[in-house]
Amino acid sequence: MGAKLTPKIILEGTRLTHKTDLAFALNEHPRVVGARRYRYHSPVISAEWCSFTDFPWGRGPLNYAPEEEQQAMEIFATWARLFELNRFYSWIVDRFHASARACQVLAGRRDPDFSWLDPRLRAVGFRHVLCVRRAETFARARSERLKVSGKPSQYEDLGVFVREQELLDRLVRESTLPFLDVDVSDDDVAGAADRVADWLERTGGLSAPWGLGAQAP
Repeated sequence: MGAKLTPKIILEGTRLTHKTDLAFALNEHPRVVGARRYRYHSPVISAEWCSFTDFPWGRGPLNYAPEEEQQAMEIFATWARLFELNRFYSWIVDRFHASARACQVLAGRRDPDFSWLDPRLRAVGFRHVLCVRRAETFARARSERLKVSGKPSQYEDLGVFVREQELLDRLVRESTLPFLDVDVSDDDVAGAADRVADWLERTGGLSAPWGLGAQAP
């Protein structure tokens, strides 16, 4: 039996950057989660739940209304505690607190304070993977997405995505979590997953941080 693989990855990026595709690819990558002889549950979660409203494409922990900020912060705190209690497990997260900051800032609202969250995430081994694409490739990506999208109108203004990408780049770099930029302009998700696996292997991101005890806090 080899060493236990417990990577903890937060995928950030604007829309059309293959975040969700990469999350699923990493969740089945043999160098990230091990060789699987059969399919079983492994956690891929997202902060894009739109769980605050009873209609599609509503509000949630990222795009919450000002009066819902406390509710959103409680959700992030709950997930942080869950990660701490299940520290010897793999977690792949599709958008998290950097995206919440970006959504709020771009909406002209208060930039939420997540200074309490980074230390807790870093302590259990979380890392950022920032998915980006060159500005001139967004139109091609939109053409592919419109074939399956249930809400095409959200892709009308590609400038929104370019601006969010620039903001997320700054916010991820402000975070204290280790990070990797992954350019997906070529739409090669398998290749991107390999690059993430290479980085995790090279920097010790596949196992729990050194000195992390087996006792839950």
